[in-house]
Amino acid sequence: MHADDQVDEGVSPELAWFLRSAGDHRPVRIVPAVCDRCGGRVFCVLVDDVEGAAERVCAGCGDRAFVADSEEFWEDADPGEAGCPCGSEEFETAVAFSLADDGSVRWVTVGLRCRQDGAVGVYADWKIDYGPTDHLFGMVQVSTSGGQRSPERTAGPDRSPQAGTERPCVIPVKAPGQGEGR
Repeated sequence: MHADDQVDEGVSPELAWFLRSAGDHRPVRIVPAVCDRCGGRVFCVLVDDVEGAAERVCAGCGDRAFVADSEEFWEDADPGEAGCPCGSEEFETAVAFSLADDGSVRWVTVGLRCRQDGAVGVYADWKIDYGPTDHLFGMVQVSTSGGQRSPERTAGPDRSPQAGTERPCVIPVKAPGQGEGR
């Protein structure tokens, strides 16, 4: 943990503590994922820890959003649905941005806290080797299927849930395989 760490409102103490202790000894800013369509804070999450990419699906309304710069690498990603050892696939989601001395983002870490048993873990992380990076902070709460969009993001194809889906978190994923990394 670092004296300059920042935890935005809405991150549970357990997830904040875990993400702060999982860092690389740089200051971090921890931002909660919040659905911009319905304000939901529980998500199913697709991750590819090889490519370094994540997409979240709101458990309440099915709205989808990429995490940070994940959309740029999603085409090459081979995502799988995050799951807790207890069997649950619904999580509180937050992102820890590891900061350099100049305040730019150097590392993105996606942390999840299981809504069923409270278990916490890091499900994906990746290095950021470009600048400027200020736009990344707002890309945790940006929708790709509705609501407000950040000007730094372009909308992808319609990612709304299919009609008749009982649970928005039942989401199709590609077959398991190996990604190539960045």
